[in-house]
Amino acid sequence: MNILQYESKVWATADLLRGSGIKESDWPSYMMPFFALSMIESRLIRMYDDLKSEIGEDVFASIPKEGLNGIIKDKGQGYNIYIFEHGKTLADICKNDKSFEIDLDAYLDGFDGETKDLLGIDDDEGEKFLDIKGIITKLKAKKVLFSYTKLWAEIDLKSFNNSEITTLEEHIKRKWADISAETAGEQYTPDDVIALIAEIIASKIEESDTLLKIYDCTCGGGNMLFGVEDRINQKFKRLTQTYGQDWNDALYALAKIESRFREDSKIEHGNTLVDDKFYNEEFDVVVANPPYGVSWKGYKKDIENDKTERFRFLPSVSDGQLLFMQHLISKLNSVGVGVVVHNGSTLFSGDAGSAESNIRKWMLDSDIMEAVIQLPTDEFFNTGIYTYLWVLNKNKPLQLKDKVMLINASEKYRPLKRSKGSKRKEIGEAKRLEIVEILKEYKNTDYSKVFNKEFFYYNKQAIMLTNVDEYGNSFEAQLPLVVNKKTGLKERTSSIKLKPTKLSNGERELTEFVITTFDTVKYTSLADTFERDIKPFTASLNYKEQPLVITTATAMYWFDVDQETLTKEVNGQKEYLGCGKILVNSTYKKASKTSPERIEISVELTPDYQKDYELIPFHRNETANQAAVEAFMAKYITKPFTYLENIVGVEINFNKIFYKPTNLRNVADILAEIEAIESELKALEARLAL
Repeated sequence: MNILQYESKVWATADLLRGSGIKESDWPSYMMPFFALSMIESRLIRMYDDLKSEIGEDVFASIPKEGLNGIIKDKGQGYNIYIFEHGKTLADICKNDKSFEIDLDAYLDGFDGETKDLLGIDDDEGEKFLDIKGIITKLKAKKVLFSYTKLWAEIDLKSFNNSEITTLEEHIKRKWADISAETAGEQYTPDDVIALIAEIIASKIEESDTLLKIYDCTCGGGNMLFGVEDRINQKFKRLTQTYGQDWNDALYALAKIESRFREDSKIEHGNTLVDDKFYNEEFDVVVANPPYGVSWKGYKKDIENDKTERFRFLPSVSDGQLLFMQHLISKLNSVGVGVVVHNGSTLFSGDAGSAESNIRKWMLDSDIMEAVIQLPTDEFFNTGIYTYLWVLNKNKPLQLKDKVMLINASEKYRPLKRSKGSKRKEIGEAKRLEIVEILKEYKNTDYSKVFNKEFFYYNKQAIMLTNVDEYGNSFEAQLPLVVNKKTGLKERTSSIKLKPTKLSNGERELTEFVITTFDTVKYTSLADTFERDIKPFTASLNYKEQPLVITTATAMYWFDVDQETLTKEVNGQKEYLGCGKILVNSTYKKASKTSPERIEISVELTPDYQKDYELIPFHRNETANQAAVEAFMAKYITKPFTYLENIVGVEINFNKIFYKPTNLRNVADILAEIEAIESELKALEARLAL
């Protein structure tokens, strides 16, 4: 029997929810606990039957009840008094509708403590996880508890093994993902992507008698973690052990329940970024699909005060993806490999010097990045965007040292016959193997490019430009030379301060530059005059856009927009001083022992400096890199400038690397086609006229 025949039967339970007026987005929260209940019961009964077969019918029958119960409990897969001591199941409870509610309470209360916690059976305070008690209360209020439980009791999974039940679970969780990205689908990864990740991991590991430890820091319901383990177990005889952690109560409970039926699997509850439950563990394999664009503002202080040293840089608080990336890298052992799913922002968000850029640079500097694979759009259930697999490898072969491969697998898909939410494409087995083969060959093809890691680095060179007028002159030449008392060298001052007698901008004139009185009708104080009048007025002055004229006792000054120069006029004679700025500042000063309360307005002339940034290709060799920067400046920068800081940034731009320009049609062909259409239209008009 194919277990997937039960998919429709499981999903049919939602019909009763629909009929009860429960909105679709809430269905997963009603279905999860009962699906978990069905899985637990079927696996406990299967475990019981396997134990009977393993020990032998006669020996099994001779074991005292206490001893048998002890054997079952020692397996750590759970226990239920109703099932093992009374021989009754959920289906048996549903045979008597009169005693159903009493029997259901006793059945649920018969589970071991951990199972009761995960299902949310007890009413005490703390995490509710699957909150089956709360759901039962709501179903009672709708008067459908018996009918709903009976539907689930009819789903008999006892004849299926763990792997088969996991397959059904993945399909059900995918349906939940279609309904609500905020519940079960929040971190759901499609089967075909999990299969591709498993194939990539399998290509990096070998048979060994050592344990293979697999870790997922955002495991959700465990579909990726357990899916990768199952596929590796199909290919290798090597022993595996899974470790996972998740913060979502319901998803954690599902993964924890699943883990109890796997060999020594460990699933923990909590926020990985602030409470790593496996802080002293390292792993051979890490896999994860961290949430995209999720803020970590709520626990910002915890991250900033983290003592584990796993976070070398802190990215924007609006997106924690690269926090998870740094955490995962810290969990890899010395020969570990990993595959992490991200959206495109982790490739290029953040300018040079930003945390995002520095994280990418650190990863490349550490030579842990082996490849990045662009997946097709419409691959995931809740988004149509491009997604990317980051392939991490702490044990890169020598020939791959300091290299990174980009694989454009955006066309490696087949369309689904029927869309599953936003998912309209899937990567079939043949395409998966093709992608893995491209990665193994590590060569340039139409779909892949291999680069030295420095290809992704770039210089962000800051410079201070000195703007000049149309004659190439700057006001800087007008600044007087003074002796620097510390160095003893002559240096130019930063500005020339004027002593104005009048300031005019065409609309208003100022003739007083130390103001001690104010209009008592308009303003309440001198400070009020400053805040409401003088300060906004001086802030609005623009010497390039207004006819701003500064008059002193000996000259007039203004900026000539046409010639881009400061102009000085004395007795009708103009002198061009070079490109510069007119700065007007105002300050309010309180009264002191020696000076009254006042507003001071100052005017100064300064050179027109402008900070700019140039993005320049990077060279590994320091001398060659500096030469490249200087060559770039000589070619593209025509104004005088001085070098400021140089920051090395890193970004990975798939579009730039794999861009294919559209082939434009020949104009003659287009005109011929238009002419043919016009002829056809004329023929049709002629026929209509008859």
